[in-house]
Amino acid sequence: MTLVQMHPRSTKAGVVHSTVADVMDTAGPQVCDDMTVEVALAVMASARTGHLLVCDDSGLCIGLVTQAQLTGARDASAYSDKVQLRDMLGARGPFTSPVTTMAEAGHLMRHSQVDALPVVDEYGIGLGVLALAR
Repeated sequence: MTLVQMHPRSTKAGVVHSTVADVMDTAGPQVCDDMTVEVALAVMASARTGHLLVCDDSGLCIGLVTQAQLTGARDASAYSDKVQLRDMLGARGPFTSPVTTMAEAGHLMRHSQVDALPVVDEYGIGLGVLALAR
């Protein structure tokens, strides 16, 4: 079974941001890694979001997928409707913590060349997403 959890978005306007917790969006849809690409795209469209946190069977966050990654996988010549999110993710990470400074998180994002990072607690549970402003 594929689990989807919905969490409300937080808004923290007018605050001086020193840590990731100050600016992260609370976790949007969290989906299980056995979800197929097509279903993930449908969840993403209905949630009106550009990314999904992906969790394993024990609820630990194992990564983040974007709409661009999902459509790229779907449009690839080797695509099959049986491709699951776990097949796309590869190595875990990068991740950040809510207590990480914004300077450190910015450095990690530049170094990793990503537009969004999953924010996890000390147990690996997804808390939210730190995304570049568009």
